[in-house]
Amino acid sequence: MIVQTHQITPFDDQKPGTSGLRKRVRHFQQPHYLQSFVQAMFDSLEGLAGQTLVIGGDGRYWNCEAIQTILAMAAANGVGRVLVGQGGILSTPAASALIRHHQAFGGIILSASHNPGGPDGDFGIKYNASNGGPAPEKLTNAIFARACELTEYRIMSDMQPVDLNLLGQFQLGAMSVEIIDPVSHYVELMARLFDFDAIRDMLLGGFRMQFDAMHAVTGPYAKAIIEGVLGAPEGTVINAVPLEDFGGGHPDPNLTYAKELTALQFSPDALDFGAASDGDGDRNMILGNNFFVTPSDSLAVILDNIHLAPGYAKGAVGAARSMPTSAAMDRVAQFKGLPAYETPTGWKFFGNLLDADRITLCGEESFGTGSNHVREKDGLWAVLFWLNILAARRQSVQEVLEDHWSRYGRTYYSRHDYEEVDSKSANRLMEGLRMRLPVLAGQKIAGQVIDLADEFGYTDPIDNSRTDKQGVRILFKDGSRIVFRLSGTGSQGATLRVYLERYEPDPERHGLDAQEALADLIRIADQMAEIRQGLGRETPTVIT
Repeated sequence: MIVQTHQITPFDDQKPGTSGLRKRVRHFQQPHYLQSFVQAMFDSLEGLAGQTLVIGGDGRYWNCEAIQTILAMAAANGVGRVLVGQGGILSTPAASALIRHHQAFGGIILSASHNPGGPDGDFGIKYNASNGGPAPEKLTNAIFARACELTEYRIMSDMQPVDLNLLGQFQLGAMSVEIIDPVSHYVELMARLFDFDAIRDMLLGGFRMQFDAMHAVTGPYAKAIIEGVLGAPEGTVINAVPLEDFGGGHPDPNLTYAKELTALQFSPDALDFGAASDGDGDRNMILGNNFFVTPSDSLAVILDNIHLAPGYAKGAVGAARSMPTSAAMDRVAQFKGLPAYETPTGWKFFGNLLDADRITLCGEESFGTGSNHVREKDGLWAVLFWLNILAARRQSVQEVLEDHWSRYGRTYYSRHDYEEVDSKSANRLMEGLRMRLPVLAGQKIAGQVIDLADEFGYTDPIDNSRTDKQGVRILFKDGSRIVFRLSGTGSQGATLRVYLERYEPDPERHGLDAQEALADLIRIADQMAEIRQGLGRETPTVIT
């Protein structure tokens, strides 16, 4: 093995966001850019020599080329063993499961999640720690600091391209490389958690469903489980072949981008159940017959019914949600006498709670739900949980939700996204809100009285680490809430997310359209933040 050292000029734009480093593909393709970040990562991992890493991605454009580079660098940096998903494929939750199963040192996941792919799309890379979860802020900060000072990287210069499609084991210098089946271990894990016999009986009994893999990574997983193990008819899983550009679509499972599935489920020909997952397999959308389940409600329903899945028969020890997620979960936890935690956005904040056995279930309003089976959100897992609930309760999706609301009340909830807006304008808008916070409490706006106005901060109850500036919150006397937050998942510009929430205990008022029920809060949010004037946008890019 010949190890070559390349001299470079440090990059100052490699600070990981909530889910790693994300940029346009062409930005990553500039000379030495990927190599700089990977070397900074390796340099920041104490005790890496001789250890095992898991590597894979969502199959987007440039995925396999990046893996070849990472393998050459891993060999040059003393990694002992690498497990790579066949074809370079690993869903994010499957990668987390493999890290935990093999007790690996960590893993490198290549994905920009729900962002578009292709030559003009996005690319991303992140490190997951030995617990299978995203790197904590302490490590991502160290990686960024190292990247800002890095002047050289090491790479194996005589490596021949690895055939990522060929299962088996071989050597790259002193490093062992094993190309593994990316699907089989995940299928076995799901079979241990859910009542596959009951779900199979339901599907064979005439229950009709469709799963949209959006030409992303969950296609092979969903085909293997839903059509294979569970026996659903061929074609139940649509857009099942992962494509480098996701078929030209936007692999974000929501009502705007999962167009084919949404059109079907809100038509006279709607099926009993519809679901979708995103680019790297960690998000989910749940639909019934002409019925949409908000991610906040989905989390609450799963917590309420968690005992119905064999792998969770003992129930939950606790639950957690991100701050912008609605409080629907909290009411279930309170009823069951369970601790409920409110964390910043980002799955890494659930990791400590899961590792300390404080919680069993966790979720975010951004279509992410998960449990202690991995340390990532898991889209297909959530879909299977819903199928398990429906098989056990023998009710429709709508009936399950209406029963839930009758017992706990309904939380009307919506998120308005303003995507790829000018970063300076977005930051100016947020700073304007921050400056007004001290004087907002007690003010009356459009008939609503503000009870509390602050910026959310979080002290981790396990390690006492502190995280601030996690979103501006406006809480009203009647329990309604507006949250303003800039997202860290985009690759350029900024995304302003506005979260709107109103609790309605009266069953007679549970049948309203969410946007109608939240209309006054929508007007207040625009008025308070001056969104149209500040961002130059008349309407949100996406409403969920």
